[in-house]
Amino acid sequence: MQLLQPLRQLSDRVNQAAIVACVTCVLIMLGISFTAFIYKLVTGGSLSWTYSLARLFLPWIGFLSMTISLRYGEHVAMTLLVRSLPRALLTFAAALCLIMIAVFGVLLLWYGWSYFTSANQIYMVSDQIQISAKFTAIVVPISGAIILLHLVQGFALLEHFIDDEALIDEYIGTQDMEKRT
Repeated sequence: MQLLQPLRQLSDRVNQAAIVACVTCVLIMLGISFTAFIYKLVTGGSLSWTYSLARLFLPWIGFLSMTISLRYGEHVAMTLLVRSLPRALLTFAAALCLIMIAVFGVLLLWYGWSYFTSANQIYMVSDQIQISAKFTAIVVPISGAIILLHLVQGFALLEHFIDDEALIDEYIGTQDMEKRT
């Protein structure tokens, strides 16, 4: 499957971009909060817009971190139950799980796009700062598209297919590269 390899690489690059976006959003939120703290220390007053502006980044962090956790197989799973199944049922359950993830991604994309296009409100952060609701609404279809892109990773998204014993053997078999003096 030569088509899947470039899509998997794209999935990895999009995942790295999502990580950078999440870290950036957290840093922006911290910067806004730190600015409010310093302003309070210096002037004794408070800035009315800092809390409102900082919370606009929460949907970005939440939705993008959802796609990141999916990519690393850190989503909700019933590992003990699924691992006790015979291999054929395990494969069926995993395929069913991937189908459900795909349905969720399509729903995020479909309904998220209509949510984005109908988002006409303006967030009044302050008298001078006004941000369109489209800023937060666009993250919903973006997350759906990223989830659908990550599905090219296939069963690698599901922790049920990680062979723990082979992983442990691999770690035991590697030489300790630490130099002691």
